[in-house]
Amino acid sequence: MNRKTLFCFLTALIMIFVLADCSGKNSGGNIDNVQIPDWKPSEIYSDSDIEAAFQTVKDYFGNEFDGCTLTKLSYPGDTYADEFDEWAEQYDADEAIVILSSFDVDSSGGDGSLNPDSTYDDWKWILIRNDSGNWEHVDHGY
Repeated sequence: MNRKTLFCFLTALIMIFVLADCSGKNSGGNIDNVQIPDWKPSEIYSDSDIEAAFQTVKDYFGNEFDGCTLTKLSYPGDTYADEFDEWAEQYDADEAIVILSSFDVDSSGGDGSLNPDSTYDDWKWILIRNDSGNWEHVDHGY
């Protein structure tokens, strides 16, 4: 086999692997038009803390929720403070926050664990952080 033939063969083989990899990947969830209603000022978290939590949820959803469209994010308010404390204790963290969301699922059912062609409301996102660092997603669901 001469060099030119070998080069063409290897190039074709690489292209096959690249195309196969791309077609099998999840594209992630759609986060383009998320509504974020105003929230009552918190005595626990600053607005920037809450906004950073929203971004953490959007990042996770955008990477992991293939076939889904995030429609709304909200801060449930300081009335969830006891739940924040419970989650922080469970994950041995300094702080925790709960963010609520609504999202639509397309006919694929997302990763197969969600109901196709449905809407999920009041879906909880549990985030933790230590030393006032970045929020980290640790759990989600009802």
